[in-house]
Amino acid sequence: MVLWTVVALVVVVAGAGTAVYFWADGRVRTTDAFGEYAGRPKAGQGTDWLLIGSDSRATLTPEQRRELHVGANEVRNTDTLMIVHQGDHGTTMVSLPRDSYVAIPGHGQGKINSAFALGGPKLLTRTVEQATGLRLDHFAEVDFLGFVDVVDALGGVRICVPAGGLRDERSGADFAAGCQEMDGVQALSYVRARYSDPEGDLGRVRRQRQLVSAVADKASSPAVALDPWRAGPFLSASLDAVTVGRRTDVRDLFRLARGLRGAAGDPEGTERALTVPLRSEGEVPGAGDVVVWDRRRAGELFAALRDDRPIPTSDLK
Repeated sequence: MVLWTVVALVVVVAGAGTAVYFWADGRVRTTDAFGEYAGRPKAGQGTDWLLIGSDSRATLTPEQRRELHVGANEVRNTDTLMIVHQGDHGTTMVSLPRDSYVAIPGHGQGKINSAFALGGPKLLTRTVEQATGLRLDHFAEVDFLGFVDVVDALGGVRICVPAGGLRDERSGADFAAGCQEMDGVQALSYVRARYSDPEGDLGRVRRQRQLVSAVADKASSPAVALDPWRAGPFLSASLDAVTVGRRTDVRDLFRLARGLRGAAGDPEGTERALTVPLRSEGEVPGAGDVVVWDRRRAGELFAALRDDRPIPTSDLK
């Protein structure tokens, strides 16, 4: 979710002029997302972001929770996790399935998305750094309501649903196959669906990247970016939706967006967008369904990103 939000935000800011730039920079919300700790990875080459979509329900009314099919659970997890690396070989998006079974510092083994609930952004960034060996430079987050508001401010997006359609009672998804317009609530249900998807969380991360492409395309179109009556509300909704680490400003978001527009255009995960290599899926007592990374191939992938080398051929699929 967060990827297309920051893409769209900076597309509008870039075309709006200096005054709007400083206004936008002053409105960006920040959080303390990083902390020093013993054994923290050393800085690598290039720039690495952790982008997340959180499933916080704290700001939702009972009516909104029913409409968005998110229930009343107050536990704050992450529905979307992606590492974005920018360097001499371009931009690479790496999806981290939320059910990835990893070490969470101070809490043993668990699903990677639970780190956010256990210790907020600081524990999540530390968990990701220790699992990947990458030292993260930036953090950005969008929550449920921000996701919906941004898509609606954009006027909806066009999504092509694969053959067989997509139906998921728990997320509210009910889509026939074919290309169609989706509003914010529908887009949220589309990217959250996983229980009726034979690929589970892996199918969901592909739909997330598909939505990145759809929103980036519409946000950068002249019909939105050059129309102040559409760009203004859209920019305001985007600013309200995004929370970034304290070291991040609109200039960083602009640099991120320039690279993401190329990566987002490849939603099937070939050259620029991929999922961390996986070894297996299964069930762990107390944790439920989990996915386990292929440590050798994942290690090669993250080593390539750390050194800013081309991605290993075996992962380009």
